[in-house]
Amino acid sequence: MLSALISVARPADPDSVDHLADTLGALVAGVAAGLVGDAVIVVPVANAMIEAVAEATGATVVLRGRGSSPWSAGAKIARRDWVLCLEAGDVPAEGWIRLLDRFIGTARPEVSLARLRRPHTGLPARLAAGGERVIGVNAPRPGDLVRRERLLAGPKFNRRLKARPLAARLDRA
Repeated sequence: MLSALISVARPADPDSVDHLADTLGALVAGVAAGLVGDAVIVVPVANAMIEAVAEATGATVVLRGRGSSPWSAGAKIARRDWVLCLEAGDVPAEGWIRLLDRFIGTARPEVSLARLRRPHTGLPARLAAGGERVIGVNAPRPGDLVRRERLLAGPKFNRRLKARPLAARLDRA
């Protein structure tokens, strides 16, 4: 099982509630399949609409401190050993449940980071992804499946980790 951490960067934006609802709706199939155990919504400031969506879906809302990582703040509340880092609006594509379940069930103890495919938005993102494949990843990003203990250690990994690519894909709502 895993915990879903959903970061809402701008909770005051009227579209953020719709994007959050899209992401939570996509996770329902994972809950029904027994893969997703809980959801944690991480926001920089309190927002009544976000809290209402969280209450309706059984998710927990966490306020992150200024300048802190949303993933570390959410990992403190998450209840599972693996966490899936998402942004509001991320929607896992078909087949994600089977792929993540198999990965979690077969991952060796030294493996602590897997990465879902995201649509690249341009040349800088492609160059950064290529560099991370060579030198490793120093911090989690949306679309990463990470062992909770790694996120509790701090916003940056104490050493660069090699991300294991997964065939699962994230789309944007």
